[in-house]
Amino acid sequence: METPLQIPTLADAEEIRCDVLVIGGGTAGTMAALTAAEHGANVLLLEKAHVRHSGALAMGMDGVNNAVIPGRAEPDDYVAEITRANDGIVDQSTVRQTATRGFAMVRRLESYGVKFEKDEHGDYAVRQVHRSGSYVLPMPEGKDVKKVLYRQLRRREMRERIRIENRVMPVRVLTADGRAVGAVGFHTRTGAFVTVRAGAVILATGACGRLGLPASGYLYGTYENPTNAGDGYAMAYHAGARLTGIECFQINPLIKDYNGPACAYVANPFGGYQVNRHGERFVDSDYWSGQMMAEFAAEVASDRGPVYLKLSHLPEESLSALKSILHSTERPTRGTFHSGRGHDYRTHDVEMHISEIGLCGGHSASGVRVDDHARTTVPRLYAAGDLACVPHNYMIGAFVFGDLAGADAAQHVPYEGELPAEQLREAHELIYRPLRNPDGPPQPQVEYKLRRFVNDYVAPPKSGARLSLALEAFERMRTEISAMGARTPHELMRCAEVTFIRDCAEMAARASLARTESRWGLYHDRIDHPRRDDASWFHHLDLHKSTSGAMEFTARPVAPYLVPVDGFTPVGGLSRHLGEVHPEQVATAGTREASPVALREKLTVADTAAHPRADADVPATPRLLELLSLAEDEPDLSMLAAYLTDPEPGVRRTAVTVLTESVPPGTGPALAAALTDPDAGVRAAASASLRELVETLSPEPALRDGLAAALSEADPAVRAAALDVLRALRLGDTELFARSLSDSDIAVRIAAVRALVSVDAAAEVARAAVDPSREVRVTIIKALATLSPGSAMAGPALAALVDDPDALVRGAAYEALGTTGCPPALTARAETALSDLAWQVRAGAATALSVADSDLAVPALAKALTDLNADVRKAAVLALTRHRAVEDARVALTTATTDSDADVRAYAARAL
Repeated sequence: METPLQIPTLADAEEIRCDVLVIGGGTAGTMAALTAAEHGANVLLLEKAHVRHSGALAMGMDGVNNAVIPGRAEPDDYVAEITRANDGIVDQSTVRQTATRGFAMVRRLESYGVKFEKDEHGDYAVRQVHRSGSYVLPMPEGKDVKKVLYRQLRRREMRERIRIENRVMPVRVLTADGRAVGAVGFHTRTGAFVTVRAGAVILATGACGRLGLPASGYLYGTYENPTNAGDGYAMAYHAGARLTGIECFQINPLIKDYNGPACAYVANPFGGYQVNRHGERFVDSDYWSGQMMAEFAAEVASDRGPVYLKLSHLPEESLSALKSILHSTERPTRGTFHSGRGHDYRTHDVEMHISEIGLCGGHSASGVRVDDHARTTVPRLYAAGDLACVPHNYMIGAFVFGDLAGADAAQHVPYEGELPAEQLREAHELIYRPLRNPDGPPQPQVEYKLRRFVNDYVAPPKSGARLSLALEAFERMRTEISAMGARTPHELMRCAEVTFIRDCAEMAARASLARTESRWGLYHDRIDHPRRDDASWFHHLDLHKSTSGAMEFTARPVAPYLVPVDGFTPVGGLSRHLGEVHPEQVATAGTREASPVALREKLTVADTAAHPRADADVPATPRLLELLSLAEDEPDLSMLAAYLTDPEPGVRRTAVTVLTESVPPGTGPALAAALTDPDAGVRAAASASLRELVETLSPEPALRDGLAAALSEADPAVRAAALDVLRALRLGDTELFARSLSDSDIAVRIAAVRALVSVDAAAEVARAAVDPSREVRVTIIKALATLSPGSAMAGPALAALVDDPDALVRGAAYEALGTTGCPPALTARAETALSDLAWQVRAGAATALSVADSDLAVPALAKALTDLNADVRKAAVLALTRHRAVEDARVALTTATTDSDADVRAYAARAL
């Protein structure tokens, strides 16, 4: 049996000194460290794993949910949207920081090399997913975001300011003189005791993803990143900071049995949507929120369940694009899961279910209370990312508040007094206690039991009795947790995480018990207090640890809004101190003195980039080992040149990876040269790297020449990549791009069309409209709709394409007319097309009529409101919205407010 680790003494502690301590190396933590260093601070970044691949961002991101791009959305509209989504309980000053600073953050990330989807003219391709506001900015190649950020941390000027300590796990924030002065923790590989003396502390440890137990029973099979066990929530609480909204849980729609996100918001712009088993859209709420989840849960539980993400109706090109995103950027195991069941998006819609509960500020509203500079209620203690309560803040908000925290914290210098001895002793005991009892109950067993109680008693629908039983269970489990055994530093880490989960579970139960109303839909559904009570509870519910060690609560009025929102009016006033929240009597069923009584009334229940290395199948040769060692030293291009031309393909592929991570001068031409490599793997790696780095590459002549030469390569993937990079860097011209319109490969011809649009080559695009491929013709149609306004070539080309033999092409052509204009000669044809057998054509025709003469369009559109296909009716409603100055259009829209489809009803009501 392995010898247990020896417990270090308090005197053995390694002390580290810094101006700013950042705890957590994920999204917010990385940005906080970079900004603090840029402001001149000496930064220590602690990460219990490894910064290269830590945090929820490590597996990539398929899109930004809250991009407020000038010209596409207004900050005040976004603030109002989030206010409505959170039932009015928001501090708008924090939400507005994300709204106003988010675009600058997108540009900053782009300067680092993070890529956001753009159209052919280089404008951000923001999508409208909600029924109001266009905030979703796709990131088709977002799998490399963390790699790009790590590259910034490794820049020489950052290395001089930022010290990274991987495998060090803090367990407590140290406080003295009423402020944060550092932290205490241990090394998760050696077990060494570590203390930090700091001027300020930034908590960026992510959500509490390991709170509820997944239906699968797997401890780490959670919807959120399972390494995020509520560390920061517990550390902030024990440091005396106030937390808020802890009763507002995070619950998400997911893929049944897979516990990964279904990503309806990714599929929606492609034409996918959530439906019940009859294929009916049912979600009435206008934003991802607790109300949407309540509708979702009700549908799952009804005879209309189960619920699906409907994709089987989509054309092949849409399915291919979706698979590229969902099976790579989002979760690489997703494709394996579907394949194992013999399911394909062409033949099977995706069954959905509901995730376990968690705590998350960024995707709900439960976190550490912060102001608009990320300051907590403890001086010099900051919180950012999913840990901080900035409702629905998502990835961009995490970056914004990491930036705010880093800038504000950088002004402080290290604490000079004695570190608090009692706090050090308590942390030492918390860390090393399991080593004294190595044969005690193992952590997985104790954690499973704890989180099963969370599911049994805390998950919605909630009741006072169940929450009270939860508190009893969590109190009992203190003894079991203190008896857990461990032998290794890794096991110590897991045991410490269980203490954090227990703290979060108690906070969630007590906060849920304190708020005696229902709010936020499924997030806080009290079946014993089923109504929303604005008179008593239009307040934030704050909790904190009192001087006696008890958990106390305060009802804090919502601050006056910066942006008025209909239906919500903060009334201000004084905070209401609630004190401790005591559980109900649950020891007996009713009173002991009373015998069982008759049932009063019978109720029915209705309705989470590896280190550069050779491919897995390539032996770790001495040449590869040399290269991997070189990667840590920021090699210049001359140092990598020999590896880029090595006889072994595996070495050349790895050299491309190292080049991509270090990005020395000359990287672009070197990668372009690798596009002609004889090995397909090297070419694929070079293509991927060029696309990854395109925002940071210099548009130099040598790069253009290399890419232009690649257009003659036999590999179509290389030709398509070269066109994409030439377009993005504005290195091509009409003559160069037009040559590829006759390429034998469909993907290359599509890339050529997009490239021609970027230089407004309308004539060439229009002449290509006879392409034999449906996918290319649809791309050309969309291109014609985005060319310079008034292009003389667009009209005749679209007029010809409305007679195309393919229904998808005809539908796309009519839809494009809704942008370019629908002349009288085509209005009558669009009216006739409302009877086409293909619903895509009927929907496109309705869109075309949105810009036609009202006298002709309105009667036809009113008739289309009876179409059997909901997407056609939705298109008709949106078209009628353009004619709402006409009385008959308003009458037609009024009838659509009672439509059976949720989208049709919502858009009609909004139009009126």
